[in-house]
Amino acid sequence: MAGTLVNLPPDVIEDQTLRGRVLVIDDEPDIRESLEALLSAENYRVELAANAAEGLRRLESTTFDLVLLDLMLPDKSGMQVLEEVRGRDRETPIFMLTAYGSIEVAVQALKRGANDYFSKPWDNEKLLIEIDRMITRRRLELENTELKRALKQRYSFPNIVGKSERMLKILDLVGQVAQSRATILITGETGTGKELIANAIHAHSARNEHPFVPVHSGSVPPDLLESALFGHVKGAFTGATASRKGYFETANRGTIFFDEIGTISLETQTKLLRVIQEREFMPLGSAETIKVDVRIVAATNAELKKLVDEGKFREDLYYRLNVINLALPPLRDRKEDIPLLVDHFFTKYCRENEKFLDENLRSRLGFEPEAMQVLMDHSWPGNVRELENVVERAVVLASQTSVPADVLPEHLLESRGLRIRRDESGRLASDASLFEIVADFERRTILEKLDACDWSQTATAEAFRIPLSTLNQKIKRLNIDVRRRGG
Repeated sequence: MAGTLVNLPPDVIEDQTLRGRVLVIDDEPDIRESLEALLSAENYRVELAANAAEGLRRLESTTFDLVLLDLMLPDKSGMQVLEEVRGRDRETPIFMLTAYGSIEVAVQALKRGANDYFSKPWDNEKLLIEIDRMITRRRLELENTELKRALKQRYSFPNIVGKSERMLKILDLVGQVAQSRATILITGETGTGKELIANAIHAHSARNEHPFVPVHSGSVPPDLLESALFGHVKGAFTGATASRKGYFETANRGTIFFDEIGTISLETQTKLLRVIQEREFMPLGSAETIKVDVRIVAATNAELKKLVDEGKFREDLYYRLNVINLALPPLRDRKEDIPLLVDHFFTKYCRENEKFLDENLRSRLGFEPEAMQVLMDHSWPGNVRELENVVERAVVLASQTSVPADVLPEHLLESRGLRIRRDESGRLASDASLFEIVADFERRTILEKLDACDWSQTATAEAFRIPLSTLNQKIKRLNIDVRRRGG
């Protein structure tokens, strides 16, 4: 069938969906014309090159889905062209064409990076099948690569903000455990980012092309959770008018994440234990088991061991879940991460609100020193989630790039949670942090100025050349009792 011309009206070709772009490098005009007609009829966009130099130029300027390369060219051998192309491009599929059908040449071409090999005259039907197969496979590989990149960009370590020693240890553990099949229990207070860590584990695992299914156990009524997890068949209960897949079946080959695992009922715990042990379950109302391959990541802000002791959580399930434990630190124990988190959330919400962005789409906002000190002093019972809400509020209320303390929520400004640790003699603790040292110096300076101004806050504010409201905020934050002279 080699060399058979196929005539098809141009308008028919243009009306079809383009299947790919192919470059033909061959010095024989009849071969080039034959391949152009054959491939155009199948709605490939075809470009032609009569020699190696022209072919290499086209490859430098244009992206192709596949190359048909003649082994014998007038200015350079096809094998040399193959080596040059592979020197800078390992991905574009290349099929070699030759009139010399020796096995030795074919093996040599394949070793040097060719994807397939066709002898002249070739079988048109077989050539078209292999071209379609190769382009389809290559596009799927590219799509999978982009999917992995997108997942990792969204959920990977760059989005887990923190450089404190405790967070770096957590990230090291995430990198170590992600590739394993082990069940993981993430513990930590509300708002510490447990789901974000679970997403990072999934994104860095071999399962990242398959679903990540979060189950917010505490928000699903107990009588509905079992059906949500395992699905049901039609007629399984009143209102079950159709069969429905559960979370486990949806998450097959992927990861299922149980948030607040301690809230599920003992009955559901028993069925969850069976899935972990047997990797199978039965939908409600069904007598047939369904096999699943699912990695389980669970999270809790409760002490599961205490719930076990109280008889509210199965001990065997606890040990099944707690194979690897990632304990996330509260924000108050990693305050050195607060400035990084603030910058991260400033950029996030400036983008959402389309305001205060530089040319690189980074936030131009920054808290004034007094406002940042308030953030550093706060105990953050709501952890990172609470800080994120504070920064979002600041973005909405900001009218200038330097954000003052008065845009902060009232409960932060009125907080008296700052504690400067001292030894028995009343001196600053020997292991005091930089923030304690600065706060102690600021407190003594304000007390001295108040005393010099006969404890007039108005006069003291004027002496410091700051607004009275700013002085009042500092007095509250530093626990200065102006009613009792001397602090």
